[in-house]
Amino acid sequence: MYWIELAYRSLLNRRLTVVLTALSIAISVMLVLSVEKIRVDAKSNFTNTLSGTDLVVGARTGALNLLLYSVFRIGDASNNISWQSYQELGGNPDVSWMVPLSLGDSHRGYRVIGTTAAYFQHYKFAREQSLSFSRGAAFEELFDTVIGSEVARRLGYAVGDKIALSHGTGVVSFSNHDDLPFTIKGLLDPTGTPVDRSLHVSLGAIEAIHQGWDNGVKLRGAKGFDPATSKPLEPEVITAALVGMKSRLKTFAFQRHVNKYSEEPLMAIVPGATLQQLWSMLRFVESTLLAIVALVACSSLLGLLTVIMAGLNERRREIALLRALGASARHVFGLLCGEAALIALLGSLLGVLFYYALLIVMSPLLLANFGVVVQVDVLPLNLIGYLLALVCFAGLLGLIPAWRAYRFALSDGLTMRT
Repeated sequence: MYWIELAYRSLLNRRLTVVLTALSIAISVMLVLSVEKIRVDAKSNFTNTLSGTDLVVGARTGALNLLLYSVFRIGDASNNISWQSYQELGGNPDVSWMVPLSLGDSHRGYRVIGTTAAYFQHYKFAREQSLSFSRGAAFEELFDTVIGSEVARRLGYAVGDKIALSHGTGVVSFSNHDDLPFTIKGLLDPTGTPVDRSLHVSLGAIEAIHQGWDNGVKLRGAKGFDPATSKPLEPEVITAALVGMKSRLKTFAFQRHVNKYSEEPLMAIVPGATLQQLWSMLRFVESTLLAIVALVACSSLLGLLTVIMAGLNERRREIALLRALGASARHVFGLLCGEAALIALLGSLLGVLFYYALLIVMSPLLLANFGVVVQVDVLPLNLIGYLLALVCFAGLLGLIPAWRAYRFALSDGLTMRT
């Protein structure tokens, strides 16, 4: 259509204003796409953290609290499970496997997970992907450790390095187990889950380093663990356990059995169902983010309308000349609506470029500081639809200045003003 070419040439004559307007739309588009991307990927990261595990068993507490500290390593347990109860539950004929977890120690701010070698076999993430090693293998000796990819990358560790664990979960600790160093036995491949930010040791090692300790303090005169003469200790308590059932039809029956366990107050949760509770609680935050996205989009469109309306008075003679040359209402409306749509299209394209540049820069920072994996991939259909809707709405907003411009009388447009 020739009015598109006319709109294009008109925009060229006002290139500075057009570029500034397009940049404001580009920044809005970049912000909208970024907020939506982080919202979706953060939710996906939580959902993909644990897969193939039917139940999580822990001391009786809130379901969300149990899920957060056992799976996401957020917070601390209010109580523990006795080793005797763990063994009895693991011997249930409906249980296929059961992996213990012992939490409470750290290394330079990264959580230490006491477990067994079965952890590397049964722990799965995303769509039942298994853990794999980039270097080394699972721990074998008492003081071997397997570390996540982020721990190795951030601290510069390699297989064979010696490290010391600390009591507690703080970044700085004054209760260190320097007398019993660990040897890094294996490095795990990246998973995009809390596993990347964890160190894994055997349950026997957890007991050994705490021999002679009480409530995080080494007792004066107490005899610690001697690797040369002492035998590995069996744990008295663990923090939680991951459970896989032989048949998922038995999941809820075993869950009721755990929740009614008479020996001590325990509870079992279904990870997926509990995660849905978490999303229900965070729905207000999610709705707020979506509302912010909508307000940003509206502000960019209103800014576009303001710019066109502000320049309309200077273009009265231009519109009047077009009408004098025979331009109909359709031509005038097409010109101004086309200009608005073209500016929005230019701003959207620039916004997509800014968005990908921001992703490339921010992805490693989000992974390193928050553990959120943000993939640099093609725009999903819903975001492409959003951009098309933005351009269409911009074109519709052009109807407002077009209507005003068409109302200008020929005499008003052609009369010289003093």
